[in-house]
Amino acid sequence: MAITKSKKNELVAEVSNLLSTAKLTVFATCNGLSVADMQDLRRQAREAGVVIKVVKNRLVRVAMSENKTYKDTDTSLLTGQLMYAVSAEDEVSPAKVLDEFAKTHPALQFVGAFGMEGEVMDADAVKALAKLPSKNELVGQVVSMLLSPVNDVTNALSGNLHALLDGVEAKATA
Repeated sequence: MAITKSKKNELVAEVSNLLSTAKLTVFATCNGLSVADMQDLRRQAREAGVVIKVVKNRLVRVAMSENKTYKDTDTSLLTGQLMYAVSAEDEVSPAKVLDEFAKTHPALQFVGAFGMEGEVMDADAVKALAKLPSKNELVGQVVSMLLSPVNDVTNALSGNLHALLDGVEAKATA
C-alpha cells in the first residue's frame, strides 16, 4: 500500500532531523531478518543510544539533499532495502551495535556509512570502525593511563614505608 504525500513529508523531515544531529549513520541490508529479529535489534540499539530506521532510499536522498552537510554526498551505495542506524551521541556505536548483531544474524550485511562531515565510508571502513573502542571506553583508558604514574609512585612509597617499618620492628625486637 502506497503511503500518502504527507506521510512521506513527515518521514523526510524525521530523517533530515536524524541526519542533522548524527555523528555517524551506518546503513546495512536487512533482507532475511524476521520481525522478531528487527525488534531485538531495535531494543539493543535503543540501549546504546542508536536509532534504527527502515526508510525508502529515495526519501533518504531527499532528506540528504535538504541538508547542507549531505547535499553533495555520493548516494550511489543506497540501493536495495536498507536499514539506517543513527547516533547523535557516539561516533562508533551504530557500527558496534550492527556488528554485534551481525555476528548472530548473518543476513545483516554492512553497505556503508555517512560521517558527520558528509563523507562516505564503504563496508570495510565501517567494519574497522566497529572494532574501535567506544567513547566511554576511550575515556576510561585515558584516565587509567593518567592515573598509572600516581599509582606507581604510591605503590613504591608504600613498599619502602613497609620495608622501613619492618626494619624498625626488627631492630626493636632485637
